Amino acid sequence: MLVLLPPSEGKTPAPPTAPPLDLAALSHPGLTPVREKVLDALVAASGRPDACEVLGVSPGLADEVARNTTLRDAPAARASRVYSGVLYAAAGLDALPPAARARAVASVRVVSALWGALTVDDAVPAYRLSMGTDLPGIGPLAAAWRGPLGVELAEESEGRLVVDCRSAAYRAAWTPAGAHWVDVRVLRELDGRRTVVSHHAKHTRGVLTRHLVTRRGREPRDADELAHAASALVGDALHAVELGPAPRRGPRTLSLVVV
Repeated sequence: MLVLLPPSEGKTPAPPTAPPLDLAALSHPGLTPVREKVLDALVAASGRPDACEVLGVSPGLADEVARNTTLRDAPAARASRVYSGVLYAAAGLDALPPAARARAVASVRVVSALWGALTVDDAVPAYRLSMGTDLPGIGPLAAAWRGPLGVELAEESEGRLVVDCRSAAYRAAWTPAGAHWVDVRVLRELDGRRTVVSHHAKHTRGVLTRHLVTRRGREPRDADELAHAASALVGDALHAVELGPAPRRGPRTLSLVVV
């Protein structure tokens, strides 16, 4: 099983006394050359007078953008701690018992606009950059990462169930191949009608992620086993779990229904 997550927009900086970023120590070393280029381009763009406009963020986030200029020397902490948005709060990946933590390190990958792909134990600083950015010197980031991630993640996902919890922007950076690819979507049911939700979708995908790394027994190996595993959440976090039919191309869809 390989669970793919997007990063959170909100990030918690590492303590000031934490060691600085060490690119060579990150997992997936094949991504290091691209990480170097994207990092240099981000530092340069973040020092521009129009940095917020270039990075597509509001002026209210100017302090976070300015922090990008010191990323090479910034203190770093585990990704499971730095990423602190709704999905990660629900997943609780920084507060797992040892066996579940080992499973999370082996099975969860964060697809990032700056780092490409991370394990939950990779130490990185807080930063501000989204995959939808057209970064000066690099271009559209999803396109820049597509080739390198295609090598790294294709090899890692071979023969494994891919549980895709990414948003569309991050899914554009790499498309899994093979039969065992499941796209997780979240629907809200109200008065008999179902609609796609966004904020609650992040929470629900986080709940599913935590369930998959903490549940007892064998990891799910295909879409049917994933749906069966997720059904344990019905009555508590979920109203229903529905697995769509296998398409000719692309992923199967696992719908998590909330009320």
